[in-house]
Amino acid sequence: MIVQSNMRTPGWEGFPHGADVGIRGWGPTLEQAFEQAALALTGVLTDADVETRNSVEVECDAPNVEVLFVEWLNAIIYEMAVRNMIFGAFKVTIEDLHLRGTIWGEPVDQKKHAPACEPKGATYTALRVAQGEDGTFLAECVIDV
Repeated sequence: MIVQSNMRTPGWEGFPHGADVGIRGWGPTLEQAFEQAALALTGVLTDADVETRNSVEVECDAPNVEVLFVEWLNAIIYEMAVRNMIFGAFKVTIEDLHLRGTIWGEPVDQKKHAPACEPKGATYTALRVAQGEDGTFLAECVIDV
């Protein structure tokens, strides 16, 4: 797992949480924190490089930024399941609690990707989206696997 020590530099990490797994992303913008958390989701699934040959557009709305984060991750998990794909690059724009995202990836190859688990959904457990005193954004929650 990659862990950035400078929180102003975008980064991500996974963290253990009982039988599930936690993910967090951070960066100087809310969008970057969401993108980095999506990379954390991929990072807990596989150590393999994910080719970004196919793109998928996703959109979601929510009443607040925390729920928007969960909706974002669940949109990715949904696309993974219905398309049998794994994603390795993410771009997000957020305006008035409406998220538009592009996710890039490739079909799952069991030999190449050797998925460690199958995510069922993002949860409200340990859910936090916050801006620190230094202006850095953090987004984290637990993924049900």
